[in-house]
Amino acid sequence: MTMTFDTHRVEQPSALASGSESAIVARKLRRTFKGGIEAVRDIDLAVSTGEVFGFLGPNGAGKTTTVRMLCTLLPPTAGTAMVAGLDVVREAAQVRRRIGVALQEIGLDPVQTGRELLELQCGLYGITGRLATTRADELLELVGLTDAAERRTKTYSGGMKRRLDLASALVHAPDVLFLDEPTTGLDPASRLTIWDEVRRINAGGATVFLTTQYMEEADKLCDRVAIIDNGQIVADGTPEQLKAEMGRDVVSVSLDGADPAATEAALGGLPGLERVAAEPGALALYVEDGASSIPEIVRRLDRDRILVGAISVARPSLDDVFLKATGRRLEGQQRSSQELEEVSR
Repeated sequence: MTMTFDTHRVEQPSALASGSESAIVARKLRRTFKGGIEAVRDIDLAVSTGEVFGFLGPNGAGKTTTVRMLCTLLPPTAGTAMVAGLDVVREAAQVRRRIGVALQEIGLDPVQTGRELLELQCGLYGITGRLATTRADELLELVGLTDAAERRTKTYSGGMKRRLDLASALVHAPDVLFLDEPTTGLDPASRLTIWDEVRRINAGGATVFLTTQYMEEADKLCDRVAIIDNGQIVADGTPEQLKAEMGRDVVSVSLDGADPAATEAALGGLPGLERVAAEPGALALYVEDGASSIPEIVRRLDRDRILVGAISVARPSLDDVFLKATGRRLEGQQRSSQELEEVSR
């Protein structure tokens, strides 16, 4: 769903153009719902102008609630937030003129063509006549929908609808673009296409705040990421920084029916071992030198007559960072990564 806020085109200079270094700043931002449910708990955020910032976490972690507060759709219970140099509570109307938002729910009129929808959106921002036609053409080309411009949106695929929704959010050339899980539910090929669109939008000057459940999406697209769990930020930094901070190789042991507790006991005290993390059907061992640890792992399993499946070694991924920060992996990460690899070949 694309939000539309104002029926007047904004002519004043951008707040970001005045030299502000931060597109988004939040301090002690909190949202409590009825019954005392704390969806977001005193989080701090700072997103630099021109960044693609990734906000990661599982369903229910507080990602969407945070986005809705930053977009002025939901008032904070406590704390402050500035977007495009403006306070999201005291200057909500001005904030809305500076941002573009594409939420998870796509709200397109099925009987409109792609061009009609964009020209209507232009009109809501005071862009009319030939200017609206030109702007619609520019956006259709940007998101690769020129050939489908005269088709009704009900004939569009899920990926095409996402791209049109992105175009709608860009009609007024926003300083900051919020994308709430833009690729959830899309097939791998469509996800890669959306990634390309996000890169192009960012290259055009927009700061992008992207929420996602996909670690590889954050790794490929984002300059910096923050991981939120249970309403709190548990890790933040560039993807490379977060992975480097792990300081260990990851040895994955597929259990294939072996007893997790017995397997973990057999491997306890392994030289260079920092810790063992259990996940469904496998153990993840964090060791100083993954390759040299394999013979000892095999020897110990053989000694205790424990039969396991594959044993593999890898450098830490963002998924491993998430596991370390939260104690669990996000569901579907391995399958999602494999599907993307197949499409990319």
